[in-house]
Amino acid sequence: MPAADAPASTTRDAAATAQPAAVATGAGPAASPGPAAPSRPATDVTGTTPTPATDFPVTDAASAPGTDAYPATAGEWRPQPDASPEPAPTADAAPQPTAQASATTTTDPFPVSADAPAPVAETDTPAGSGSGSGEISGADSSPGPEPTAAAETTQPAAETKPVAEAPTPATDAQAPDQDTDSPADAHTGEVPDTESADGSTASAETAPVAGTPATDEQRQDTTAPEPDDDDSNENGDQNGDGDGDGDGDQNGDGDGDEAPIDPEQWLAAYRPRLDPETLRESAADPAELSGIRDRLSDKIDAALDNRSRARLLSLRAVVSRLAGDLDRALDDGQLALTHAQATGELRRIAIAQARLAHVLRCRGDFAEADRLYAEANSPELPDRLRAALHEQMARSCYDQDRYIEACVHFERALDLRRTHDRDLLARTEAALDGVFARVAARGWGPYARSRDEVLQKPVLPVPHFDAGLGRWGYADATGELVIDSRYAEAQPFREDVAWVRNPDARCWELIDRSGAVLIGADAGFREAQAFSDELAWVRRADEAQWLAVDRTGAPAGPAGFDDVRPFRRGVAVVRKGRWGAVNSAGELVLAPSFDGFATALTDGRYLDGFTDEGLAVVDAGGRKGVVHRDGRMLVRPAHPAVVIHPVAFLIGDGRGRWGALDRRGDLLLEVVHGSRATVLERIDRLLADTEPLL
Repeated sequence: MPAADAPASTTRDAAATAQPAAVATGAGPAASPGPAAPSRPATDVTGTTPTPATDFPVTDAASAPGTDAYPATAGEWRPQPDASPEPAPTADAAPQPTAQASATTTTDPFPVSADAPAPVAETDTPAGSGSGSGEISGADSSPGPEPTAAAETTQPAAETKPVAEAPTPATDAQAPDQDTDSPADAHTGEVPDTESADGSTASAETAPVAGTPATDEQRQDTTAPEPDDDDSNENGDQNGDGDGDGDGDQNGDGDGDEAPIDPEQWLAAYRPRLDPETLRESAADPAELSGIRDRLSDKIDAALDNRSRARLLSLRAVVSRLAGDLDRALDDGQLALTHAQATGELRRIAIAQARLAHVLRCRGDFAEADRLYAEANSPELPDRLRAALHEQMARSCYDQDRYIEACVHFERALDLRRTHDRDLLARTEAALDGVFARVAARGWGPYARSRDEVLQKPVLPVPHFDAGLGRWGYADATGELVIDSRYAEAQPFREDVAWVRNPDARCWELIDRSGAVLIGADAGFREAQAFSDELAWVRRADEAQWLAVDRTGAPAGPAGFDDVRPFRRGVAVVRKGRWGAVNSAGELVLAPSFDGFATALTDGRYLDGFTDEGLAVVDAGGRKGVVHRDGRMLVRPAHPAVVIHPVAFLIGDGRGRWGALDRRGDLLLEVVHGSRATVLERIDRLLADTEPLL
């Protein structure tokens, strides 16, 4: 066994540096006749009275409150009609795309999509949040009236299956949903009502007052508040009951004596208790959650789209879990994930997976819970959400007596948030106390698993060269030969299949893990790329262009390209004269009009194509822009450098100065900063530390 103090020393030291006065486990709200707004802990880790969590209130005096992160619920990729005028660019600033075409220009070779609706990011903004969610994208989507809840409904209607959704144009009747964080827009000063990628902002006029519950638009990407896409309080309906009068039953007892609390707002301010010995959450008074569940059920009954149902069902799963009803929580969590997957949105799916995983962990299904946590934790997610996922994974490992692995995940969570999250530091210190107490009695347990082990991926054979025969075969993880060394060339296995070439053949054939031939050499594929998304690019001996085939060798998509890249989430980058993109159905989603794709991410990675989120940086004449995989132009190619951030786009002027755009392409930070790191810090200061509710 490893030494008892080695695996977690770094983690424990990092947590101890905060020296919190009290662990912010957060007692639940006091019992009342109904679900009144919960109170915050009396003191936070610094010993001061905490301000309720807000979704990215502007903390930089120079930065006006702003817009929401990509993508908007129904926003168009253009400035809002009432937006403040663009400031005059400085002489050395990078050129910015303008909203108006030149008088002599009749067409724009790279128009920013104005008619195509913006896809929805994972934002959840509660009802009653006022004028906007503070997300950076989606210019013209303000909240609309909330659907009327079914009278006295305590049980949800029969669940519907996910529906195929077509994007809808931006309207003023649609409100954002939360679950993401987004910095304020320092340029426009607007607080649009759209979805953000990592949270939301709050303007000075809507900044929360100490002692008041946080609103949904003031929650981050992993918080509970996630209102219906139709809810709006701008139209006078402060209680979310749809009658527009602002009255209602705040305590949930049905007597109509006070304005009701929106369940998502209530959950935004709620803090479950954390048991320091079991590291499990519980409600101080489970009975008070019944009214919240009923109100969520009313909203679910009125929600018809996949986004709203995914958000609300997963929140109801959280409430049921805290109330101890794990069967209901499991049903809601599984259905929420189905709806989330139907949207195809990365962060929305990750949040649904995390909430379902928490339920499974409480039920003792650790293998599936850990698999969901690992699958959800994409490097393209905001750091706040990733840190929350690592913390939850650490607690799951704690339940399994995997203390080395638990410490690894606690440390990764701290690395992602560093000193920005005092509550996380306090919780981690308390958790490590529990870890070391158990280690003293039980030992450290097994070594940490690899990600592939957690994801339960099969161990694929690897190419093995026999120097004596001069031939390739395949060996398993122990080095034992599982496919004889008989091939002149052998590619690695991908998606359970591999391309090989026999010594007496000039063309490739496809085999499975047993060595059985799926596509013979007689298919005539002189060149073959590995399978990805169930498709592979091949080129025949008598043809100069590439085509896509399935595992039978049949053409299964686009063809006739000079150069290609692997499919990624249903889209592949291709060249036909110039570079564009096609989907797996063979449809051209991006016309071949660019010099190349050069997608840079803030974590240092470069992708030759689209991100999991569906974004790509394109090059046109040395200038960079951003496109979406559905073909929309988000940022015109006008910048010497563009880097994709989870909630924004970093832009450089080519002379060492950097700024940022929001997810609509509007200016967020002027291009005056001396490094990318400075811009990242500025964006982070625009975001408020909030507590995820997974």
